Amino acid sequence: MNIYESFNYWVVMVLMMSGLYILIAHGNFVKKIIGLIIFQTSLFIFFISMAKITGATAPIIKQGAALYSNPLPHVLILTAIVVGISTTALALALVIRIKHAYGTIEEDEIQAMDEQQ
Repeated sequence: MNIYESFNYWVVMVLMMSGLYILIAHGNFVKKIIGLIIFQTSLFIFFISMAKITGATAPIIKQGAALYSNPLPHVLILTAIVVGISTTALALALVIRIKHAYGTIEEDEIQAMDEQQ
């Protein structure tokens, strides 16, 4: 396997590690959500890359086709994208509620306010 055949996996690793870094390194809740989105996108790319079969055709029976591609992983990823968008919307709504309640979306400031009470 040369570098061109494994390019998708390198992209997945870079996206996954950058999303994890953003999630850990930043205290801002919006930045944490963005890190989760990047991490989630890398997993989508990984599963779609794993499902790709070189030389396979669509799962429609026709003469001469010996190798078919399974559409189930792609359908599952479409479902995961919809769930991910819904979860992101809910997380952003929670960030808005936190902003109204505390006046900030920085994790350290919110913890300091909670400790003072």
